[in-house]
Amino acid sequence: MGSVQHHCCPQPKMGDTWAHGPRPGPPRPALLLVPLLVVAGVMPSDGGASCPVLCTCHNQAVDCSGQRLFSVPPELPVDTRNLSLAHNRIAAVPPGYLTCYRELRVLSLRNNSLVELPAGLFLHAKRLAHLDLSYNNLSHLPAGMFQAAHGLVRIDLSHNPGLRRVHPRAFQGLAQLRDLDLSFGGLAFLSLEALEGLPGLVTLQIGGNPWVCGCTMEPLLKWLRNRVQRCTADSQLAECRGPPEVEGAPLFSLTEESFKACHLTLTLDDYLFIAFVGFVVSIASVATNFLLGITANCCHRWSKASEEEEI
Repeated sequence: MGSVQHHCCPQPKMGDTWAHGPRPGPPRPALLLVPLLVVAGVMPSDGGASCPVLCTCHNQAVDCSGQRLFSVPPELPVDTRNLSLAHNRIAAVPPGYLTCYRELRVLSLRNNSLVELPAGLFLHAKRLAHLDLSYNNLSHLPAGMFQAAHGLVRIDLSHNPGLRRVHPRAFQGLAQLRDLDLSFGGLAFLSLEALEGLPGLVTLQIGGNPWVCGCTMEPLLKWLRNRVQRCTADSQLAECRGPPEVEGAPLFSLTEESFKACHLTLTLDDYLFIAFVGFVVSIASVATNFLLGITANCCHRWSKASEEEEI
């Protein structure tokens, strides 16, 4: 898969001989192949490339869903705007796969076997608005994963049970992102930096994750309460798995009072008390060692005197 190279299909030009209208003369061999292409289901689309086998193409939409594909189609019409590869068995996407398809608006890779995506996959997908990566096996989101896809409005990463790490700069540059679904993954922690660079974020779904609601989660929860306009109905599904004192508590029920222990500071009296206790403990330790030394010395002398008397 990784060795496959993808090249853009050239668009027809007015100067090309094959792009002109029909001319008088004998039938061309290419025209005789048209019926065969129709029967085979690989008629060229308006975008200058054939519709992939097992897929349907209509109005710049390519639907390859539910075909038990183990790999992505090697070539698509270059004017594709909506691409569905959902409900297949695709385990990897080749590097540079989307380079040619700069009109792409919607991409669905839902319900496949993806573990990771190649770096720079979305580098040329500047018009991509909706991305569905749900129901896969993604384990982490690296920095700049969606780099250059500045038009993204919705990203669905739900139901990736192995997703445990989101890099603080994973969503960097996505100023137009409104809907982000991270529900039902394996996240125990999410950095505030990963979200605070999303000024347009309206809907955030994070329920169904094993959140550890320790002190490190306080900045994120505070930001959510103050910044996000509405959190969808999954807020009741977002609950703490730890530490034990808040296990099972709804994530959004935690207040500043819940993190009071994270802000405990010591006063001068506290420091004096600690110093006094340390002094007392050290004196007690010295006294104990002194008494043990005297006891051991007495025992040694007593034992030696007893031996001399016996002789």
